[in-house]
Amino acid sequence: MGATPFTERILKAKLPKGFDKPTDMKYDRTKDPQEHLTTFEARMNLEGAADVVRCRAFPVTLAGPTIKWFNALPNGSIAGFHDITRKFMPQFTTRITKAKHPISLLGVTQKQDESTRKYLDRFNDECLMVDGLTDSIASLCLTNGLMNEDFRKHLTTKPVWTMHEIQNVTKDYINDEEVIQVVTAKKQQHNHTQHGNLAPRHNPPPRENQRDHPKLTNTSRPPRIGKFSNYMPLTAPITEIYDARASREKRRSFNILRFRT
Repeated sequence: MGATPFTERILKAKLPKGFDKPTDMKYDRTKDPQEHLTTFEARMNLEGAADVVRCRAFPVTLAGPTIKWFNALPNGSIAGFHDITRKFMPQFTTRITKAKHPISLLGVTQKQDESTRKYLDRFNDECLMVDGLTDSIASLCLTNGLMNEDFRKHLTTKPVWTMHEIQNVTKDYINDEEVIQVVTAKKQQHNHTQHGNLAPRHNPPPRENQRDHPKLTNTSRPPRIGKFSNYMPLTAPITEIYDARASREKRRSFNILRFRT
């Protein structure tokens, strides 16, 4: 048998029949070691596992550098699960998640497009990371971060709400909000369908096409002609004709004046 940190008593212990090994739990040094230990012990308590069984099962949950660290522990240095806890926590203490101050919840506000349901889920997750959180602080921070005006006004009707009371009251406001969202979505879909069924408009052909196809003239109309179709050819230059006509006009005017006198 190779080197192992377990004592001989642990190595000889047999796992109970039907024992469910925690192979789905893996710690690779990137998470909180305290959270891993707490989850592991809760799992072992559910299985009713004895101390030696817990020791045998714990290495199954380690991966990467953590299993290398465990195998490098001195031979026989682990006689019980308390030895694992005592060695495991200091080794990975830098990965312990620091608890948040209750005042940090004031920064958890509802986003513009975030539903009230999703906001409350996110707010509850943040509450789990806060130590010493009281109902008064939780309700105050929740009211501060809400964008639902009706819900916010309702929460101000009472000085202090427990988170359990808030969860019960929230159901009505969440249901109303989701009903409005469904109705709005259906209305938008209906309007979109109506616009899609409208007959397409036929636009006139581009002007360049009209130039390519000139207008057809009405050939049934006779061609326009002048008042006279035949003219007598001139027998003298046009200037002489104008001069002769001007002379006649002068003589005519003179005769009229002489006749009047």
